[in-house]
Amino acid sequence: MATAALRQNTQAESGANRFSLSRGEWFAAAVLLAPAMLFFTVTVLYPLVDTIRLSFFDIKGLAPAKWVGLGNYVKLFADPAFRSTIGTTLFFTVAVTVLSVGIGWTLAILCSLAPTQTRIARIMMFISFGISDAVVGFMWLVIFRPDEAGLLNSLLRGIGLEHLQHAWLGDAKTALWAIIATATWSGVGLPLLICFASVQSISTNVIEAAQIDGARTTSMIRHILMPLSLPGVRVSIFINLLGALRAFDVIFVMTAGGPVRSTETIGYFMFRESFAQFKLGYGA
Repeated sequence: MATAALRQNTQAESGANRFSLSRGEWFAAAVLLAPAMLFFTVTVLYPLVDTIRLSFFDIKGLAPAKWVGLGNYVKLFADPAFRSTIGTTLFFTVAVTVLSVGIGWTLAILCSLAPTQTRIARIMMFISFGISDAVVGFMWLVIFRPDEAGLLNSLLRGIGLEHLQHAWLGDAKTALWAIIATATWSGVGLPLLICFASVQSISTNVIEAAQIDGARTTSMIRHILMPLSLPGVRVSIFINLLGALRAFDVIFVMTAGGPVRSTETIGYFMFRESFAQFKLGYGA
């Protein structure tokens, strides 16, 4: 027992020594971290703190700021437009994340069955992720145009489905779904890339063993490729979730929050109140 206790003490001391740093090492670490911490403070921390400070004032245009305390917060949570915006934001975020990651994951698994033959297709689908959100908005604005120049309505008319033609962005019932379709198309590329890399990292021994045992393709996808590629799916969900939460450019270009504020998310609500209504304190 004494020997075991001595061994545990020795291991604890060696572990402590392993993670202890000298004064010079602490200084070197501080010097290396200083630029990143300075950049974070200037670009993230300071704007956040200053925005919180502004939220306690009534600031309208160039008029002097007036202290209102929690007045802006009381007004905000009593605002029906803000409550509607929260629901729209949650629905938009969940829908875009589920659709983009689900489609990207499905395409990644299908492409992994023929990685060489689908290389060009994967590159083309990933390019959509690199296009600016504003450019994506203008592209899909042409697709959803209500007149004869609208690609979707022209396609419906060409295949004899004129009765389905619609002012997609002018109807509150379809405008949000049009924005979701646009954001989903733009967000599929990254989950495709990440999930494809996750599938490719699966050991070939596992796949070869399944093939030797006579597993069908559907069984391999269900019991091997899908479960073992879940780490990539989790990363994709996190990234696309953050991207959907901060969506602004697509909404600004395509609908400007309309019609009847049906596509207005929290980010656009902040923009409208701060820079369109000139209520900087309330927007903050």
